[in-house]
This record gives sequence, structure tokens and C-alpha cells, in this order.
Amino acid sequence: MKKLINILIAAFIAVIPQITSAQATKGKAAEKPAKLDRSIRPAPAPAPEIKLGKSEQFELDNGLKVFVVENHKIPRVSYSLTLDYNPVPEGNLAGMADIAGQLMRNGTTGMTKDELDEAVDFIGAHLITSSQGFYASALKKHNEELLALLADVVMNPSFPEEELDKLKVQAISALKAAQNEAGTISDRISKQLIYGAGHPYGESMTEKSVENITVDHCRAFYETFFKPNIGYLAIIGDITKEEAMELTRKYFGKWEKGEVVKYTPEMPKAPETDVVAIVDRPDAVQTALRIGYAVDLKPGAEDAIKARVMNTILGGGTFRLFNNLREDKAFTYGAYSQLSPDKLAGKFLVNTEVRNPVTDSAVNEVLYEMRRIREELVPADELSLVKNYLNGNFALSLENPQTVANFAINTARYGLAPDYYANYMKDLAAVTSEDVLAAAKKYIKPENTYIIAVGKAADIAPKLEKFSGEKAIRYFEFDGKEYDPNTKVRPAPEGVTARSVIDAYIKAIGGQKALLKTKDVTIMASTSMQGMTIGFDFYRKAPNLYLTKIGAGDMVFQKVVFDGKSAWAVSPMGGESKEFTGNELEDMKVEADINQELNYEKLGVLLQLDGIEEIDGTDNYKLTLTYPSGTQVTHYYDVNTGLRTRAVSEQGIATFGDYREVSGVKYPFALSQQMGPQTLDLKVLSVKVNTKLKDDLFKVK
Repeated sequence: MKKLINILIAAFIAVIPQITSAQATKGKAAEKPAKLDRSIRPAPAPAPEIKLGKSEQFELDNGLKVFVVENHKIPRVSYSLTLDYNPVPEGNLAGMADIAGQLMRNGTTGMTKDELDEAVDFIGAHLITSSQGFYASALKKHNEELLALLADVVMNPSFPEEELDKLKVQAISALKAAQNEAGTISDRISKQLIYGAGHPYGESMTEKSVENITVDHCRAFYETFFKPNIGYLAIIGDITKEEAMELTRKYFGKWEKGEVVKYTPEMPKAPETDVVAIVDRPDAVQTALRIGYAVDLKPGAEDAIKARVMNTILGGGTFRLFNNLREDKAFTYGAYSQLSPDKLAGKFLVNTEVRNPVTDSAVNEVLYEMRRIREELVPADELSLVKNYLNGNFALSLENPQTVANFAINTARYGLAPDYYANYMKDLAAVTSEDVLAAAKKYIKPENTYIIAVGKAADIAPKLEKFSGEKAIRYFEFDGKEYDPNTKVRPAPEGVTARSVIDAYIKAIGGQKALLKTKDVTIMASTSMQGMTIGFDFYRKAPNLYLTKIGAGDMVFQKVVFDGKSAWAVSPMGGESKEFTGNELEDMKVEADINQELNYEKLGVLLQLDGIEEIDGTDNYKLTLTYPSGTQVTHYYDVNTGLRTRAVSEQGIATFGDYREVSGVKYPFALSQQMGPQTLDLKVLSVKVNTKLKDDLFKVK
């Protein structure tokens, strides 16, 4: 803490105006100080010297390199291992390394996962593994118990089949949730474009790739890459070098070294001209933007610090991009850029989320700022502000002993000069506006970038065409599959009409007679949110009475009711209610009709057959329904079964599956409603038909 205080004092002195005054000697009257001239900028103080915390280093006979940072303030010790290997392309096993790394923590040849969990919990420890190594910590008094467990996990993982199955289920569940997160989608596609689908940095796991992963794959990954001779072990806490040497030799000395395959992919290149790519989210009201490309910037490169200053000015904090897009234009809540060094392939990337109507304006402003920093010298006051900002971040990081260990490991891994970090603030202070301009000309490429937009294509595509030059906009699915929007929806066979598709659906679910016999329907469903079971109850009565209740137990959170003439949304717990008027009421009149498919024409709904579109590997007829209010909803019907599979509207995407027959009519027992990043998976518990529901149930007041 004392070192940090000294650094902050030095920085404070740098901004105090220098006042020329004569010091009065003892016994003499002090002279009147000179008048302060505030028009003169104070000269900066010299960059303070940094004395990094001490780290001790040694190497075991098996090649494991150990770095010890003593910190005796708290009786705790932590261990973190980093394996220095180049990732390899995984192809149809994408995600295997990540899952293999997690699976190592789920049991050893001598302990089941439950036994291992219990042993870790018993000593109050923390232990996680990953494809790049591990992290573990415990109180000093449990140090040896922790090391015994850690060594067992690292050297004797059992890769249990049942635990792999659990991890795969979790991974697939996370992937399904991510399909609705625009930011995640844009990150996936930007990786694929920037690095290339065949580059290890450009791959992303998919449901199919996860399903392909086996225990043998995980074990092979472990046996290939978990070798001590490529490992860097940081030990931090209440421990001495001598203790660390004795304990690591005892617990990790038998870990056998071995040759590790070294794969070096080609350096990805930035595109020759700007490329625009879109992932269509028909229900999106805003666009997730990523603008970037690969850069050849190695850790510790000669101009790495200059490049960092340059990127910080551009968008590495609340600076140019942030001030332009948020403070000045109010396009977004935030806009940032990152310039990431990497030994294989670095990247430059701008990320922001903006309203659909200003998507093209936001792209234009990002490119403007990229050009500006390449063409103009950064003003001295702006440069000084950013360098002070970086100084402060660096100084604060020194309070964490992990930083000292990371510096030592980075120095060894990347062959940095021994005083690289000690001289960081001096090198930072020496960066000039000319250095920033040179770094910008080298690394900022506004004419050679990928512009990835995840949003409503119908709204944003026409506006983004101007950035793609003579090249067509490229379109991608969530999983990275590229498609031609002009052929995505194929013409339907001759003779197939919108009405014939609806008639086929009516027949598939039971037929007109069965539907007309249905006088009322009660559907009970539930979902789980944040550990709570939420109930969804749907009531319908012919011809057009409707009620939905959402709650838990006896509590009703919200209900929507339509009595045939008026509709209300009511929140009993909050005492709030809202009457539907205008288009909302007109749309409810359509939605509430118990047999709307039989009555579309009477209800004034226009049907349009757009063609056939493949969804999840199955051909579906795509129909656009236009309500009397002008509201449009897109329905999809399986070409083979006739059943409805999906509905897309401004409210989100609904999916339907697991149709079961009840009283002669088929109902979907699996429902999913996606609204923005949130997805509700509803499980239908029961469907009851013709229970003689009372009209009083549908009273709005």
C-alpha cells in the first residue's frame, strides 16, 4: 500500500502548478510569493520508478516452472497453473478442450466427484480446472490437504462418463439460451470472420459438436497437453520459497513430462475491403455491432505500449467512441474498442449495441473515429489524460499479489526484458502524439474491417449496404452457417396456397369437426425461473373469451383477460392495470378467437404464403399473417406433418412441439417463448377440454 501511496503522490505533484517563490531562511522575513499564472500548463513530473513486488522462481526436474509471491498478511495460499500450448482446431469436436478441462475436476481414479467435492468443502478450499490449467486456494493450515487433492486431480483424472453427460447437457442448454443473446451471437460470428472457421480462435461449440465429444476425446486431450514441462505454476500467499520448493517437489515431482505437439496456424488477414455481415433476428429492436479484424501484435512487442495508449484514446475506456456514440449522439449506453495482443493472432474489435434506426449512423461514427485517429495528432491534453488513466490502473493493479506473479510468468513465457514491467510507467510517459499516430496507422484499418450486425435484417440491411461497397452483404445463422437470403425461402410447389397450408394444419391437429366440438380449453403449464416454479394457466371459451394467469402457488403476478369486447392486463400484487386500446385491442380480438384458423377470413386476417424455409434441418412453409390493425406475424408449418412449429412477431419467437391428442384435438405440450435475451421453456402439465368454464371467469373487472 505504501508504494501505491508514493505513486499517487507523484501523480498529484505533476498537476500542481509550479509556483516560483523565494524560501525565507530561518530568522528572515519571507518574501511575497510570485503571482500564479493559470494560463501556463504545469510541466509534468518525471515518471515514478516502479519497484515491483518480489517473486521467487525455481524449476522442478520435470520442467514445471514455479513462481512464488509471499504475502503473509492473510493465512491463505493459492495455486494457479497456466499451460503454455498452442490450441489446435477441433472441427466437429469444437468445445472439447473446454469440456475436458472441466471434466478433470469431476473425479479421480481414487475419488468420485461427490467424494472430491466433500473433501474440498471439508477444508473450506476452492478448486477448479480448465483446459489451460487450474486454480486452487485454501487456508495455510490446510495447505497440504489441498495439494494432495490438487495433485490427485492433475495426475489421476478418471473422466467419468456420467459426469461428461451432465456437462454436455449443461453446455447444450447454455447454447440454446445463447441463441437469443445478440451479444453472444455477434461474438461467435465475429470470431469466425476475423480468424476464419478453421482457426482455433475462430471455432465455437455447437450442439452437434458437443454431442460428438466422448470420454476418449477428453482423455486424449489431457494426455496430449497436460504436461509439467509447459506449465507455469504461481503460488501466492502465506508461504516461503523454501516451503514451496519442498511441497511442489513432494506433490508434483512425480508428474511426468512429455513432448507436446506444437501447432502454429497461419496468421489471419484483415479483409481487402470492408465486409458487412448480418445475423437476422426478426424480433430485435436493437442491433449488436462488432467491427474488427485480426492484427499481428505480439505480447511485449516494441510498440505494444504505444498501441495500448492509442487504443485507449480511441475506445479503451470512456473516451472517443464512448463520448461520440453515447454522450454526443445518444445512440447507445456504451461503445468500446479493444486491441488484444496474442502470440498467435491478436485482434482489434469495437463493440456496442444501438437502436435499429441508428445502426448505420453508429457504424459511420465508429469508422469516422477510426479514420480520425489515423489522420490527426492527438492533442497534448488528451494524451496526458489517457496516460494518467493508464498510470492509475497500473498502480492499482500492483496491490494484487497475483499481478506480480502474472508479470513474472509473462516475462518468462514471452521472453520479455527483465525490466519490462519495472519500466512500464517510464515507457508510458515517453509515448508522444507522433507515436500514437504511427501506431494508429499500423493497427487501425477502417477500410479493411468486418462489420457484424445482429438485428432485424429487414430494418438494418438496406442501411448497411453502403458500407459493403460492391460486395453483397453476407448472412449467417446463429451457428455460423452462411446462407443466401435470396434462396433461403424457396418457392412452394405449384398448387400450394396459404389457405391450403392452414387447412393442412387444421387436419393435422384433428380436423374442423373436432375443433368445433371444443367449447372451452384449460391448459396448465409451468417453467422454472431463478429456482422458482412459475405457473402459466390458459383459459379459452368459445367463441372468443380468453384468460391467462401467471403466478406461483396462490400468488398471481399478472393476468390478461378478454371478455369478448374489452381487454385488460392486471397485476394484482402491484395493484396496477392497463386497458388494451387501439391496435392492441384489435389484435386481441384475433388472438382470443378459439378457432381463429377456421375464421381468419371472417376476422379480416390476410394470409400470404412466402415459400419454404428450412428450420433446424426441417422444411417449413412460411406464412405471413397481417391483422386488420396492420400487425404482422410469421407462422411456420412443418411441410411433412402440417403442424405449426414456430411463430415470430415483435413480441419474440414462440416455438411449439410435442403435440399430443386430447379429446380429438392435438395440442403442443412443449412451448417456448423467446423475448429478447430471455427464453421461457414451458412444460404443459395438463390440457382439459369442455369443462364448462363459467363466463364469470372472464370478467375484466
